[in-house]
This record gives sequence, C-alpha cells and structure tokens, in this order.
Amino acid sequence: RRRRYYQKIYCNDRRPTKQYTILLAEDNPINQKVAKMHLERLGHKVETAANGQIALDMYTKNNYDLIFMDIQMPEMDGIESTKRIREFEQDINQAEPIKIIALTANAMKGDKEACIDAGMNEYMSKPFKPEELKRMLNTIFE
Repeated sequence: RRRRYYQKIYCNDRRPTKQYTILLAEDNPINQKVAKMHLERLGHKVETAANGQIALDMYTKNNYDLIFMDIQMPEMDGIESTKRIREFEQDINQAEPIKIIALTANAMKGDKEACIDAGMNEYMSKPFKPEELKRMLNTIFE
C-alpha cells in the first residue's frame, strides 16, 4: 500500500524535465536525511549544509539551481545566510539571483514576511509531504 503511494508520487506523475542541483541547508540530521531522500527520488542532485555559514560558503564556491534554507540553525540562521547570499550576488553583479525556499518547523505569524524581506522566494512549513515538495519545485521552476 505504501509502495503504491510512493510510486504514484515519484513515478507516475510528470517529473521535471531537468535534474536540478539543490543545496539543502538544514541542521537536523533526520530532517536533512528525509528531505534529501525526497529530492533525490524526484531525480535531483542534493548537497547538504548543517548551518547557514556552511550554506553561504558552499553557495559562493559551487553552482546550484535552488536552495532550501532552514530558518533556525546554529552559527548562522537562514535569514542571515539569505541576506549574505543576496549581498554576495549584488557584489558579483549576478544577473539572476538563486531561488531560495525557506523551511521552518515553527510557522509563526510574521515568519513568512521576514523570509521574503530577507530575499527568499518561497516559504514551506515542515514537515512537508512529498507531493507538497513536488508542487513547490514545479512552482519555483515554471
């Protein structure tokens, strides 16, 4: 029964025609593993960062199509990391800024606005279902 559910989500639906390289910034190892698994099942390449500082460093040295950014992380949170990524993009005159999707477990009033104000493109609450993740990817890459 469970297998049919996952086949429906990952196999029968239309997959994106392109494999994307995604940076997943998430400090919780279990959340990191689950999100990575779902993204890889959808056919994407995923690299992980355990905090916002690592995500910033990885972004400045590699090419990604998208960043999933947890909001609450040690060392540097997702809001600060996003602000610094946007500053870096301005400094190098990047024509098209990377798309950043906020991830948060504690959706509180004002969180979405703070994420958008920091330069994020979209916002998702955790935990998310595989079909929600797929819908978000389809929306962001339309």
